[in-house]
Amino acid sequence: MTQTPPSPRSILVAGATGTIGQAVVRRLEADGHAVTTPGRAVLADAGALAKVMAEAAPEVVISCIASRSGAPKDARKVDFAANVTLLEAAQAVGVRQFILLSAICVQKPFLAFQHAKLAFEARLAASGIDYAIVRPTAFFKSLSGQVKRVKAGKPFLIFGDGELTRCKPISDDDLARFIAGCIDNPETSRRILPIGGPGPAISLREQGALLCELAGQPVRFKSVSPRLFTYAEKVLNLGAGVSDWFAEKAEYARIARYYATESMLVLDPETGTYRADLTPEFGSETLEDHYRKLLAES
Repeated sequence: MTQTPPSPRSILVAGATGTIGQAVVRRLEADGHAVTTPGRAVLADAGALAKVMAEAAPEVVISCIASRSGAPKDARKVDFAANVTLLEAAQAVGVRQFILLSAICVQKPFLAFQHAKLAFEARLAASGIDYAIVRPTAFFKSLSGQVKRVKAGKPFLIFGDGELTRCKPISDDDLARFIAGCIDNPETSRRILPIGGPGPAISLREQGALLCELAGQPVRFKSVSPRLFTYAEKVLNLGAGVSDWFAEKAEYARIARYYATESMLVLDPETGTYRADLTPEFGSETLEDHYRKLLAES
């Protein structure tokens, strides 16, 4: 993607409290844009949002909002309904471009939040507004949960043999640069944009080996079967029809199984397989850089 800095714009960023949203705001401000960041309560109130839109008069809206839990009710409320409210408010004041942060996993939808994201993607594409839909692969944050565990000398947890999935993780700042590069960019107009960080694609086992070596620990693994999540889902589904608690926990089990077994790469529609070579790369920060930083800080 060619990145020519656009003229300073008035930009509203929704979801600015999340790690990606914060990085996007930093990037935009560094590029000289005027940025408005409404809180989550404002996004849930159509009247309050309309007032903010009228006062800020944004030319561009960037949505980084996402369900925190992935539970069905939260997904419908946030990934779909909140984005619809945002889009309608943007159209009412004449916003000319809407940039959506989505997720690469929606290309093989199985989970509630994936269907909610796809529903809004379709709504956005049909709205008539100029748009860009950004579908990143794994984030560095999502691959960092075992840093303290490994540094303490414990084995790295893998699913199966650790080679079930692969991804091209991208850093917050690189993703923010990519999103900012979509502003006024004809190359990204009305397109769905899968994006990863610098390759090559890495498996869970390779992530563990890298982290162990950087931490100065023996490369050791402990395998967990993804079938555990399937069993958990079956048990929890027994109460899902009468209890929201059971329904949510069953969905969490489905989410866990999905990420344990599905790669975060572009899905080849002809073969139904994940393709690293079809997954675009962007940025300069690597997972190794990120692990080194975390280990130094901890």
